[in-house]
Amino acid sequence: MDNNKKTWSGRFNEPVSALVERYTASISFDYRLAEYDIQGSLAHARMLAARSIITQEDLIAIENGLGQIRDEIRDGRFSWSLQLEDVHLNIERRLTDIIGDAGKRLHTGRSRNDQVATDIRLYLRAAIDEIMALIRSLQQALLKLAEHHTETVMPGFTHLQVAQPVSFAHHLMAYFEMLKRDAGRLSDCRKRVNQLPLGAAALAGTSYPIDREMVARELAFEGVCENSLDAVSDRDFAIEFCSCASLIMTHLSRMSEELILWMNPAVGFIMLADRFCTGSSIMPQKKNPDVPELVRGKTGRINGHLVALLTLMKAQPLAYNKDNQEDKEPLFDAVDTLIDTLRIYADMLAGVQVNAEAMRKAALQGFSTATDLADYLVKKGIPFRDAHEIVARAVQYAEQKGCDLADLDLGQLQQFSAHIDHDIFSVLTLKGSLESRNHIGGTAPQQVRSAIMRAQDWLSSGR
Repeated sequence: MDNNKKTWSGRFNEPVSALVERYTASISFDYRLAEYDIQGSLAHARMLAARSIITQEDLIAIENGLGQIRDEIRDGRFSWSLQLEDVHLNIERRLTDIIGDAGKRLHTGRSRNDQVATDIRLYLRAAIDEIMALIRSLQQALLKLAEHHTETVMPGFTHLQVAQPVSFAHHLMAYFEMLKRDAGRLSDCRKRVNQLPLGAAALAGTSYPIDREMVARELAFEGVCENSLDAVSDRDFAIEFCSCASLIMTHLSRMSEELILWMNPAVGFIMLADRFCTGSSIMPQKKNPDVPELVRGKTGRINGHLVALLTLMKAQPLAYNKDNQEDKEPLFDAVDTLIDTLRIYADMLAGVQVNAEAMRKAALQGFSTATDLADYLVKKGIPFRDAHEIVARAVQYAEQKGCDLADLDLGQLQQFSAHIDHDIFSVLTLKGSLESRNHIGGTAPQQVRSAIMRAQDWLSSGR
């Protein structure tokens, strides 16, 4: 047999040019689907034998041959051929070389169209499972850091201006909630990934008496794609995954931006471990937060992959088109980038050093307890809008004096409202401000500790 001869070349009068061969081949990147291609082929062959479409002898030969090929690939002994275009034909040709005609019968009742759709779903399902585990590891790192800082006070910001005091743990737990939603989205995405296309063949199904449900059970799919045209041409699941990945990276990019700001010496809230930073080639004093900066940058990369896949599919008629070969590189890179980012992020958070005193001093700036004074007046019977005006004038006065509201004496405060009494000073402290927000979702240390416990229970439950 001519090992360079195309499986479909009988229809053509001249060979494909070398340039076209390189341009249309996908083996340079789809070789990574090999394990899943073999997995799908084994399930397909067992179904064919169970339906008496191939013999038991053929099945045994196919199983043995594919087992040998799997070992060759894992050991790095498999020879990939550009002339054979893709992972499917490379494996099929090698199988035929090993076992002869039985290898040629494996492709009965299927097409590369439903074969590749199955391989990608198997690959992505495994990737989602790995990513879900990495999200949990990152959430555990957040919880571990938060447990030590339920009473560490920092300024909460809106518009990047000091707004109200919050606990550092409460701030960290906001990211836990984001990742919790991310995990939920991925879990939901997995259900749509986990549907079997195999059996759709090229586009219309097959005339052989196949059993798709048997293959679905063999491969642990939750169901089968119910329309053959849609089964081979659908890439919604890949787009949906990239959308989930974009949101995860967006959340990590937001956290990265804060880590970068907090590490700035002018702020000094935290310090990252040296292994996550680099120096300058010219300024010896520099310690640059390269990892969080790269996370911000790689977020754009993942967003680009999402747009690429959306654009890829936007004008495709049914059913399969060669355009779909372009789905793999964006998807593979999105998976690789996300996995690497999640791995490094959990380790980076574990090495964060917190400067609680710098956080506390920053929380004392910008009149962060002004809202507490307004709430105090409301509780004394003053309408909130009036209380808001009173406090605004008090802040203006303190600003002119160059001090905080808590530094004004009772007489100075009472010139703005006679309702202010000695108990105001407990309200204006950072501790008092935190503890007053004692409701679910609030920043009171007691509530934050409860939130951490609920989060630990959620992780333990494996939901």
